[in-house]
Parts: sequence; structure tokens; C-alpha cells
Amino acid sequence: QVQLVESGGGLVQAGGSLRLSCAASGLSFSNNGMGWFRQAPGKEREFVAAIRWSAGSTYYRDSVKGRFTISRDNAKNTVYLQMNSLKPEDTAVYYCAASPPRTNWSFSTRWQYDYWGQGTQVTVSS
Repeated sequence: QVQLVESGGGLVQAGGSLRLSCAASGLSFSNNGMGWFRQAPGKEREFVAAIRWSAGSTYYRDSVKGRFTISRDNAKNTVYLQMNSLKPEDTAVYYCAASPPRTNWSFSTRWQYDYWGQGTQVTVSS
């Protein structure tokens, strides 16, 4: 049974930092691309960041570039999202997701990911 369990969310003031973690089990972690998505109330779930199975490439939505960093530790089956300089508009439930290797991987597309975590709330106060 595949499980993705996020942790590290919370309440932080604007300009602060949080580090999200996603622990994976039940899958061949090093063979999966990993992504972070977020969903604010009343909005669609949107892509935030992704990292290839080889950890050779990372991808970000424009609004988080330079502030967020995705990384992975294949030995620990864990992917991280370091979030710095947080803004109120970053407030959302954050989800991690796992994608098997795909030709022409469309890393920002939700349906490319087979497994999802339950989400962790991030709230940034102004």
C-alpha cells in the first residue's frame, strides 16, 4: 500500500519560513518523480514544485521561484519543500504527489501523478 505523509505545515508570519516533508512508503521512491501542489479555499489545486526521480532537475511555478526549494533524500524516501520569504498568498493546503517515470513528463499536470498525500495546512499571516 502506497502512503505519502506530509508534515511541517503550520502558522507563520509573512517573511517567515517553513519546511515541509513528505515521507513515502510502499513504492520504489527513487524511481518516482515527486511534486508539491497546493490548494487554497475556493481555488483549483495548483502546481508548486517538482523534482525528477534522478534528482537532476527541479521545476517551480513562477511565483515561488527564488523562495522555495524542493529536494529529495532517496535513502530516507522523503521529499522536502523549503519555503522562505512566505507571503499571505502562499496560504493553502500543500500536497505531495508521486509520479512514475514518464516520457515527456508533464511535471505540472495533476493527472501525471498516481499517488497523493493527505495534505498539510500552511497559513501565512500578514
